[in-house]
Amino acid sequence: MNSKRIVFLLLAVIVAGSTAFLARAWLQGERAAILAQAGRAPAPPPSSQKVLVASAAVRVGQIVKPDDLRWQPWPAGDLASSYVVEGKRPLNDFVGAVVRRPIAAGEPITEGKVVTPGTRGFMSAVLQPGTRAVSIPITATSAVSGFIYAGDRVDVLLTHTLNGPDGQHKATETILRNARVIAMDQKVDSAPGDKPDIAKTATLELTPKQSEIVTLADKMGDLSLVLRSLQENDDGGSDAVTAENAPAEPGDSFTRDWQVSPLISDGPAPKQPGRVVYVLRGSSQPKSASDAGSQESGDDGKPGEGKAPRTTTFTRTPSVSP
Repeated sequence: MNSKRIVFLLLAVIVAGSTAFLARAWLQGERAAILAQAGRAPAPPPSSQKVLVASAAVRVGQIVKPDDLRWQPWPAGDLASSYVVEGKRPLNDFVGAVVRRPIAAGEPITEGKVVTPGTRGFMSAVLQPGTRAVSIPITATSAVSGFIYAGDRVDVLLTHTLNGPDGQHKATETILRNARVIAMDQKVDSAPGDKPDIAKTATLELTPKQSEIVTLADKMGDLSLVLRSLQENDDGGSDAVTAENAPAEPGDSFTRDWQVSPLISDGPAPKQPGRVVYVLRGSSQPKSASDAGSQESGDDGKPGEGKAPRTTTFTRTPSVSP
């Protein structure tokens, strides 16, 4: 094959390719013009959408926080109907939900894996196994002016009146320590920037026996909640999961009113004993008399008569201990 034929074939291929490319571009332009005239825009090419997934592994019973969620690109071909797609539902709808089943990092969030606030079974999903939810009435004074939120740890104090032989006295005792707050009124979470809200009830996570103690204490006197420091739960060296699931403990301290004010007596005043007179008659056992002015008597009971031995009389006033 000579060189002329080769050059001719190459030119033919180039002309054919250019013609096909120009024809394709012309056809696409005509199609777009026709769709524009019909009022329909050409469909964009398929692209990946963002799906709500867990940013870290979450366990059963954990309350979902904003840091636990993120949007992740997801192929459109593998997009299930149960996935939460960006633009259809906001992320805040799942903040405060309780995890019903374990979710691994990067796994999509679905309705069946979490329980959102206000739905049936939400409170039972929050509770740890073997615990109970108990609500107690609170006020602004007894709940640290609204600075207690769900998830905090508190001590429960009881102030009541004691009846004794010396009258009534006030006392305050710590009946529970390190109790977990799972709800304030009907709120189980708090968003950053929320102002303190004065709640009327606080729901605590307690054991069955502690539930009985708190219920009875509510009838005995006034209950108060004392907020604990977050750093106090980390002193034992335990991890965050263990500290968050730690159960409440019995209280071990109390304060009486006479310990607060020295003007209040701690009991009935001691009786002041009278003067005691000891009478010694020779080698006989000492005999005491309750009256310092009593007269010595003889064997016949008459003063100064009889054959009584020589006696020595002395008085002593014992010291009075408070």
